[in-house]
Amino acid sequence: MKCSAADGSDKLKINKVNQEHVMKTKIILLTLALGASTCLLTAQDENQPQGQPPPPREDGVGNQRGGNGPGESEPLTDAQKSQVKAILARYDASTLTADQARAIHEAFHQAGIHGGAALNDAVNSAGFDPDKLRDLAPPPGQTSGSNQRSQHRESDRAQSGDRRPEPGDHGQQSQYTITQAISDRAQLSTIAFSGLAFLTGDFGAATFMPPGKVCDFFGFQYMRDIDAAGKGHNPMFLTRIAGDVLSILNDQQRQRFADLAAEQAPQFEQFAFKRMVLIDAFQREKDGRIPTGSSGLNRDAVIRYVGDFYSYDAELSYRRAEVFGKVVASLTAEQKAMFAKMKFGDFNTWPDLDERDALKRPNPTTSRFFTVAYMTYASEFFSWYGVSVEADTYFCPERHGTYFGSFYMKDMPAMNKRNYDISTSVTGDSGENFLNLLTANQRANITSIPDQQKQLLAATVAVRQAMSVELRKFVAGGQADKVKVLALGRRYGGLDGEMSWIYATAFAKVGQSLTPEQRAACVKLRNLDGYRSAPAYLYSNPMPSLPALPNSDFLFAAAAASADRTTSATTTAVK
Repeated sequence: MKCSAADGSDKLKINKVNQEHVMKTKIILLTLALGASTCLLTAQDENQPQGQPPPPREDGVGNQRGGNGPGESEPLTDAQKSQVKAILARYDASTLTADQARAIHEAFHQAGIHGGAALNDAVNSAGFDPDKLRDLAPPPGQTSGSNQRSQHRESDRAQSGDRRPEPGDHGQQSQYTITQAISDRAQLSTIAFSGLAFLTGDFGAATFMPPGKVCDFFGFQYMRDIDAAGKGHNPMFLTRIAGDVLSILNDQQRQRFADLAAEQAPQFEQFAFKRMVLIDAFQREKDGRIPTGSSGLNRDAVIRYVGDFYSYDAELSYRRAEVFGKVVASLTAEQKAMFAKMKFGDFNTWPDLDERDALKRPNPTTSRFFTVAYMTYASEFFSWYGVSVEADTYFCPERHGTYFGSFYMKDMPAMNKRNYDISTSVTGDSGENFLNLLTANQRANITSIPDQQKQLLAATVAVRQAMSVELRKFVAGGQADKVKVLALGRRYGGLDGEMSWIYATAFAKVGQSLTPEQRAACVKLRNLDGYRSAPAYLYSNPMPSLPALPNSDFLFAAAAASADRTTSATTTAVK
């Protein structure tokens, strides 16, 4: 589910299929909070065809140097690897310019770091594409790397008769991969941004989250990140694809989505409340409001608790995939042909329909989350139908550790705006500026996190892939193993919980050592003057008051027993 705003009521004009029908299920969208969050990813290296080494190159990034043949190069020392990482940390791979690429080449040269496979590996590890660096600014005396690679590939393809598209030929697909998402560079930018949001925000802001981060095994995040039109993080993206899908489906198929929304809407609300308990504990850790006798957050307790509510997420995902499978099985040849004309990852190929004006609540007792769920099913059905496990497995760098208010800090300016493109540089720029405000000791609490979570992220990718494979059995007309899906969900949650514990404890240490001057600078970096968070958010819908939540003492080590089993979350933000 992704963030978009909606209002008004009218009739939805059904396009192409069943134009004579008017939708029976009518709902007025409340303000849709359907994931306007931008998942900033930086460019990554292109994959060479299997079994074929890149063409030999001269000295420089992306080049082979020295040795007796392709693939041999001078190894880098640990100190040089650290220098490479430090040099690249000054830049954002997704917005790199030719001047910046030249500056990087010069910095490598001044440091005595020469090109070759070892340097390429170090550049990749930092989240940059060595070929892109070379294309933007070839080392002196050399032709553009893109020209060299193009000639090399065209020769090979001509000899083999291969006329298939290259990996980078479509939109932005080559830039957005799991490898990039878990790179040190992408992770550090996202983590630092979350730290800034956490230390300058409050409980309410931390509860704000696009609904699309729940049950996100259906390829929508990948589809929006690779969109060739660059509209993936504009509110129109979701409303257009949802309108197109609903116009193609018939009454019975749309009713399946409506029935599922009625069933799951209150369950999604319960999931949101489960998150709030964890968020309350993290805010207490930040503010030093820990139970008497406790040393702070209990790692194992956090892991278990997040595992529990991710199992709940997995159950909701299982049910969604089951319904999607039934709709797929009922598609006619004509409907399939219509879907085939709409390209995955290309907003410009989708007819300009917007179903929001046609929908209204079926009755006053319907859950306020009904419309969000219904719209989400329509949009994610398209991203899941006939695509791939790769798209379902994919996630953006900010997918995990969603309890610190980063979505509020980035998405709030886009709320209730129909056509608003969120900047793709805000996460990297703000995260880097935040780190620059810190002392070396403070900064180390955050810059050490990517190394601490490497194995956890690798395990996360494996779990998501296994989950996606299992759920896709429904689209093929089969039956997924529910027990396996729930177990994978619990494991997934445990991994997210452990990473989140690392973040929360590190951020709290930094926050407790900030000077008044640093605090003021952080608030300025937040850049949300005039915005005031609600007491809490049901995803992105503001709540008028704080909800009563179970006491979060159980998430702390050696927590004292509490006679009062509920608490209203109150926190202190950096002022």
